[in-house]
Amino acid sequence: MLENQPRRPSGHLTIRVIAMPGNTNAAGDVFGGWVMSQMDLAAGSAAGTRARTKTVTVAIDGVSFLAPMTVGDELSVYTNIARVGRTSMTIEVEAWRRVRQSTETQLVTHGRFIFVALDQNNRPITIPPEELSSEE
Repeated sequence: MLENQPRRPSGHLTIRVIAMPGNTNAAGDVFGGWVMSQMDLAAGSAAGTRARTKTVTVAIDGVSFLAPMTVGDELSVYTNIARVGRTSMTIEVEAWRRVRQSTETQLVTHGRFIFVALDQNNRPITIPPEELSSEE
């Protein structure tokens, strides 16, 4: 693992999936676009849960690909809501791989996904205050 990489994932585990042969490019590595789509799904899940309404991706910022994935690797995507504005929020996302048949993990990519909350007419809507869980 590179020295400047975090030793453990940051955020909440949101998606876990196995990379399959259909997710690869001609070189046999998993498409970066497939990894980004999993990150977007995870960020969208976090955004929708927080906003309690429909949300859409409006920007992706700071994505860095650090390591390749291969078929059979397990992809775990972690999300953290970094900022909530009036109608938008920023979700920090990390994608980690677990090498097939191993316990070795590695940060594959990370980035920030910006979402906007929408009403039924697809117009921006104010994000409600965060609900307190029953455990707090």
